[in-house]
Amino acid sequence: QVQLVESGGGLVQAGGSLRLSCAASERTFSSYAMGWFRQAPGKEREFISAISWSGGSTYYADSVKGRFTISRDNAKNTVYLQMNSLKPEDTAVYYCAADKTLVVVTTTRTAPGYWGQGTQVTVSS
Repeated sequence: QVQLVESGGGLVQAGGSLRLSCAASERTFSSYAMGWFRQAPGKEREFISAISWSGGSTYYADSVKGRFTISRDNAKNTVYLQMNSLKPEDTAVYYCAADKTLVVVTTTRTAPGYWGQGTQVTVSS
């Protein structure tokens, strides 16, 4: 059982930055691909970014490409999402997800094995 705990959300002005963290309880964290998703009020959950178990492959939604960077530190069992040039439309609850299969955390059409509880990001204009 993998427990995921997100942190780092908050209120920021447009153009600002935040770094989200997702800490995993599992000591075999390095064998899991990790993804970030978000859900805004009244909207469906949206894929944002994913990273392979080694960190060698990363994926981004077009809406965040060039502004967000995903990374991981397997020694700390943590995945990060650096968010720059934030826009009001980035406002959402952000969730991290884990699965042993990379493709599962790159789309909303499949269900990752594990989810965090989410962290709120609010970008004011």
